[in-house]
Amino acid sequence: MLRASIIQSVRRYSVNIASPIKSNRLEDKIAIVTASTDGIGFSIAKRLAQEGAKVMISSRKELNVKNAVEELRSEGLQVSGVVCHVGKAEDRKNLFEKTKANFGGLDILISNAAVNPAIGQVLDNTEEVWDKIFDINLKSTFLLMKESLPLLKRNKSFSPSIITISTIAAYRYCESLGIYSISKTALLSLTRITAMELALHGIRVNCIAPGLIKTKFSKQYYDTQEAYDFSTSNIGMKRLGTSDEIASVAAFLASDDASYITGETIAVTGGIFSRL
Repeated sequence: MLRASIIQSVRRYSVNIASPIKSNRLEDKIAIVTASTDGIGFSIAKRLAQEGAKVMISSRKELNVKNAVEELRSEGLQVSGVVCHVGKAEDRKNLFEKTKANFGGLDILISNAAVNPAIGQVLDNTEEVWDKIFDINLKSTFLLMKESLPLLKRNKSFSPSIITISTIAAYRYCESLGIYSISKTALLSLTRITAMELALHGIRVNCIAPGLIKTKFSKQYYDTQEAYDFSTSNIGMKRLGTSDEIASVAAFLASDDASYITGETIAVTGGIFSRL
């Protein structure tokens, strides 16, 4: 009875924690968030806009982009949207061109798009699965960074920010995530090395490594009571995180409140330890 009471208390708490406090620290800044029509990406886009940024929403499906833009505009937020498959060069080019045309430039790039088409151990997967995961999770982030530089380097009055999204599985063995976790570990290195290369240009590069966040992407980890109990058993706070809790960290890293932070990864895990 006591254990059940504690679980219910934690769940009630987790529902009420994520009401972001609005501020103006990103006022008139321009941001791109990839894969931002649902889950973590949508929450990040919303939070940046709530803090004053003009945000370009993007996703592979036109209807999803339309719905996300309409929802955020209905809240009075400054957003626009464009279809973008980050693995396609022409889509990425269009993303940057539309952002410049609609908003005038770029201050913040958040690379959130990722895929995991196969669950299982690394060596059980095919070369095609490996290529698809690395193309989207790592290569497209590299290309987005590279292609964003002409816009980011023009900024003289604000510390431009690139934020990548990794995962706690980049640090820890997770049996079911296989190649996905490897691609996300490589993303940590991409973040660290490009941060050093771009520091002299005044561009900061940081990473967020979410723990177990309650999204459609992670549904298998909480869709039954047994799965929920197992998933939260190793989390210090004994609950799943929310997308809004990742968004608040992204807004901090994008802002000048984090002006002396670059090359870092912030693990947002509720107490799953990633390193010393």
